[in-house]
Amino acid sequence: MDRFDAMRVFTRIVERRSFTQAADDLGLPRSSVTDAVKGLEARLGVRLLQRTTRQVSPTLDGEAYYQRCVSLIADLEDAEGAFVGAKPSGLLRIDVHGTQARHFLLPGLPDFLKAYPDIKLHIGEAHQPLDMIREGFDCILRAGDLADSPLIRRHLATLARGTFAGPAYLSRFGTPGTPDDLAGHEMIGLLAQDTGKIAPFAFTIAGKLRELTLPATVTVNGPETNVAAACLGLGLIQVPRYRVVSELASGALVEVLGDYPVPALPVHILYSHTRQLSPRLRVFIDWAVRQFRDRTAEIA
Repeated sequence: MDRFDAMRVFTRIVERRSFTQAADDLGLPRSSVTDAVKGLEARLGVRLLQRTTRQVSPTLDGEAYYQRCVSLIADLEDAEGAFVGAKPSGLLRIDVHGTQARHFLLPGLPDFLKAYPDIKLHIGEAHQPLDMIREGFDCILRAGDLADSPLIRRHLATLARGTFAGPAYLSRFGTPGTPDDLAGHEMIGLLAQDTGKIAPFAFTIAGKLRELTLPATVTVNGPETNVAAACLGLGLIQVPRYRVVSELASGALVEVLGDYPVPALPVHILYSHTRQLSPRLRVFIDWAVRQFRDRTAEIA
């Protein structure tokens, strides 16, 4: 294993806090990962990692060396990627909401992998905030307003949303004409990922945002169950329009309160400055932007 490969191994261990997980990410035997670190420590004459039964963490020297390694690896990948003949390769780990993956990414994925046969892709579907670097992801896709973060972000799309209900629900509760008519109605309570509380409905009324929370007999934390419950007449929902195209076409759901728009949902792709833009990450981000743009245009 050459010096740069050993640096890659070391940086992945620091980020994953685990020899075993780093070895799995890189497709290497654990013994090779261990030997790489021993070789670096012997060459540098310092201890780079603290090892306990539960976790691996960098020493002060290890943290300083990690920062230098990240910069050097990024420069090397940029230099290699500058040549026309350089092919993006290696494992790319992303995290994306499952419904967005199935609608925006998976349909075009065979063509992407055909164009870049040396890239291997892992798609995670976390439904809660995560430490991207600690979990070993190269980038994550997130919908909604983003909190302040050191992560670099790139806008992917702005998804139109609406308010919907099943015919069985409307036959029981009536069709509201304005948000003021929602007294006596019920929502399906979709629990927010960050707070665990029911996300309120939101309407734009005379240019101003109004939020309200209705009683909820049923609460869910998954978008598929949310839509399915609405189709069964269990309550009103507010979701991105792309998610209910087929349900609207079949009549399983009906849009209500269309004169009171729901604020659109921004979607971003985020990656760490420590990852830089490796060739495989660069081509994936550019491809993802096109996928969201094209498939959002199909809905409009």
